[in-house]
Amino acid sequence: MGLFDFVKSVGKKVGIGNDEPQAGDLKKELDSHNLGTDKVDVVIEGDKAILKGSVTNQEILEKAIIAVGNSLGVSKVDTGALTVDNTTTGSVAKDPVFYTVKSGDNLWKIAEAVYGKGKGVKNTAIFEANKPMLTSPDKIYPGQVLRIPSID
Repeated sequence: MGLFDFVKSVGKKVGIGNDEPQAGDLKKELDSHNLGTDKVDVVIEGDKAILKGSVTNQEILEKAIIAVGNSLGVSKVDTGALTVDNTTTGSVAKDPVFYTVKSGDNLWKIAEAVYGKGKGVKNTAIFEANKPMLTSPDKIYPGQVLRIPSID
């Protein structure tokens, strides 16, 4: 898949003690969302998290990226060793679309920025695409990376 950038100095603090997340802490955070990532392992190299293993579909892949990447101390998520099992979905993996929240953003503004003027009402699609990591549409913060679903 690829290498995805995150803001190292923002995000959810995982683990205990220092600001550098440990692989076990990131795996526990990932598993806490019940995304279907039981076949995914997390390895840490500096401030880069490497996801290894397999997931059953594109949605789980994208949610795994943001669940790990939006952790304090992580600046990159590498998914080069993570595969999507296309036999269950019948589709080909595509490049995920992400958006980094800026100061003053809300989901309505983000929807208009990515989908076009007058499409702010699609903010609910963005909120739904980022559950369970987002628990409220009002709880986004600058530097957070959100998954942007395609709309038809």
